[in-house]
Amino acid sequence: MKQIVQSIGDGSLQVVDVPSPTAGPAEVLVSTRRSLLSTGTEKAVRELASASLFEKAKARPDLVRQVVRKARTEGLRNTVQAVRTRLDEDMPLGYSAVGEVIEVGDAVSGITPGMRVATASAGHAEIQAVPGLLAIPVPDGVSDESAAFGAVAAIALQGIRQAGVDPGGSVLVVGLGLVGQLTARLALAAGYDVIGVDLRAWTAEMVTAAGGLGLEESGAATTDAILDRTRGRGVDAVLVTASTKSSDPVMLAVDRVRDRGVVVVVGDVGLELSRTPFYLKEVDLRFARSYGPGRYERSYEEYAVDYPVGQVRWTEGRNIEAFLDLVARGRLTVDDLVTHSFPITDHERAYETISADDRALAVQFTYDPAAVSRGTVELRPRSASSGDIGLVGAGNYAKMTLVPAMKSVGMSIAAVTSTGGLSARHLAQRHDIATVVPGVDDLVSDPALGTIFVLSRHDSHAEITSKALRAGKNVFVEKPLALSEDELDDVVDSLSSGDGQLWGGFNRRHSPAVVEARRALGRDGGPLVLAYRVSAGRLPDAHWYKDRRQGGRLLGEVCHFIDLAAWIVGQPAEEVVALGSRRAETLLQEDLAVTLRFPDGSLASITYAEHPHPATTKERLEILGRGRSVVVDDFARVVVDGKDVKLPSSGKGHVENLRAFQQSLASAVDDADLRATITSTATSLAAARSLSTGHVVRPDLRVSADPFQ
Repeated sequence: MKQIVQSIGDGSLQVVDVPSPTAGPAEVLVSTRRSLLSTGTEKAVRELASASLFEKAKARPDLVRQVVRKARTEGLRNTVQAVRTRLDEDMPLGYSAVGEVIEVGDAVSGITPGMRVATASAGHAEIQAVPGLLAIPVPDGVSDESAAFGAVAAIALQGIRQAGVDPGGSVLVVGLGLVGQLTARLALAAGYDVIGVDLRAWTAEMVTAAGGLGLEESGAATTDAILDRTRGRGVDAVLVTASTKSSDPVMLAVDRVRDRGVVVVVGDVGLELSRTPFYLKEVDLRFARSYGPGRYERSYEEYAVDYPVGQVRWTEGRNIEAFLDLVARGRLTVDDLVTHSFPITDHERAYETISADDRALAVQFTYDPAAVSRGTVELRPRSASSGDIGLVGAGNYAKMTLVPAMKSVGMSIAAVTSTGGLSARHLAQRHDIATVVPGVDDLVSDPALGTIFVLSRHDSHAEITSKALRAGKNVFVEKPLALSEDELDDVVDSLSSGDGQLWGGFNRRHSPAVVEARRALGRDGGPLVLAYRVSAGRLPDAHWYKDRRQGGRLLGEVCHFIDLAAWIVGQPAEEVVALGSRRAETLLQEDLAVTLRFPDGSLASITYAEHPHPATTKERLEILGRGRSVVVDDFARVVVDGKDVKLPSSGKGHVENLRAFQQSLASAVDDADLRATITSTATSLAAARSLSTGHVVRPDLRVSADPFQ
């Protein structure tokens, strides 16, 4: 299928061929018929992407601060690599469209294939994977041109709802671009007295033609006209839908709103405000968040959990629904706002139009469903030298860490897939991968692929691993191996159903620092006491680790440290207890303490903190026992009995782990790594049970508890 993307680095646009996205349980797959360019938003995004690095930094100081913090904790080299990788990405554009449903996820109700739906947050693409609650059935009689406005109209409607104006009230709309025109028309449909103000006369005239009063901005004279219209009181609410760095639209709004009125910021405007005018009128300053309640909420958009109508009357989905109903009943007209239409293949002319044509208001893309190709994308012919590796997942870890490590040891990837398709194509282009395929089944069923690397999100690891093993593939699976006891049982069972080998992504055990530490400690001489301190850092609320389906940081990260403790001791733990801060639901707690007891009397304590000082090294492991004292500091330094040990190289063992996997595939070797991967996963699951119950838990190891080596 075709999709419009923009380079984050230089702002260039292109239409790319990607496999059709895969619909999750809470998603709907839609064949697009029309999509709307949000002229203000997309123009701003393009301008920022086309700006120099200095201009980008100036526009987004919050991101600059993140980069500085990363440099302090992870070093300048890793930070520069991360920034370059980010700037090298392609970003999808667009968020408001209409199309026909072709597939429905199991958790979605009220939607069936063949329905026409207005969609939000899916982009300019021939096929969209849309959150189920953001695919809204389009009533009969509503044209595709009108339905494509749904998401943008919801933004306007949410601004009106934030104003809270009573029937018969008055509103002023400042900034009469696309969102402003929709705001004015929706307010008129709701029965308000509407005044629109803009720097352009022709946009003001459109408001007058629609039934309101349109005014060209002229300062004090405009304010006087607004006061005359409202009997000297001022409007009940001002909705600022302009896009400007200036703070003038908001400050002028105070002069034009009544005493104790409301100013709602909908657009992207400057906010260097003076307190006194707001104070003297006791003006209520509010902000409208996108389409409405539910926006950016994981439970609503990703889990398809709707808010009860008695608690939240107007969600983002119901805002789109209300807009469509107004159009269907003839109370709202928006077709005339469409000034230009282009086929998706003519994307350059469309974006040139919104940049160059001052009268380009609503610009739409059209699509030909009959011309859509949903299958594999061949970027180049696959040759024998391309290798036999298929890759599942194309996220940051794959791009920045594992794929470069794979290339450094001579591994060559033949095919890649990802949920959305776009990230897989980008990875393939950057790393010379021949084929981008639609889904996991395409990799597993390909007889030319003997090995599957599973680098997708955590909740998919066990299922993909079991499927690939049963198909006779070798599997390298990034941690965690499983998120539940049943998943682990299925993986262990699948090992006996095919000839493939299983290897885990517990790379730290193979790092040069750990090899030196184990050499110093020896294998005998009594128990060890390990203290593992992890300065994890805080993740943003939107990070996928905070999705309860992914197992949280305990199962997703702390499993690494549980595994390393067991690897150094040389045997799996027999008892585990875990405690959390109780500041979040059980598995989403981010301040954690885990204690392990081993059969030989060794003890390990792992402390994991999300609020460290940025300068703190991420991982520090101190090992006492067998007459030795060993410190491993962030895998870059090893101190044995107070003396530094020279390391052949630093790093967390990604390359070394891949080499060990290659050796395992090349010849029959001891299965210590596999047993350690399974028992460490079982111990991590036991830690999760302990975290829930507060009790000491004995792991069900599934395999022999003999020493790993």
